[in-house]
Amino acid sequence: MAVGKNKRLTKGKKGSRKKTLDPFLKKEWYKLQAPAMFSNKAFGKTIITKTAGQKIASEELKGRVVEVCLADLQNNEDFAYRKIKLCIEDVQGYNCITNFHGMDMTRDKICSMIQKRQ
Repeated sequence: MAVGKNKRLTKGKKGSRKKTLDPFLKKEWYKLQAPAMFSNKAFGKTIITKTAGQKIASEELKGRVVEVCLADLQNNEDFAYRKIKLCIEDVQGYNCITNFHGMDMTRDKICSMIQKRQ
């Protein structure tokens, strides 16, 4: 062994592990607001990692697409088979302003509309 080297300093401690932190401590909740065409304005919340360094939380939210049932937006259960896609356009404080992005139907409704060949 060479002079001045200490093998004990290079080895790590046995059993030392990184402490696990709760991932939700680094998250923030933002409220989702529907466009004016729908009767129910606030319809849900979304979660995102807090602003850290060059990653700004509000910029990361922009462009995110959320899917919600039309029955929830109109307070009418007759439209429960329609799914509306809304895109987050702007963030004001903790409120996300959305815009219409698309519409889809639930699988069970599409299957009931299509008649099987017998």
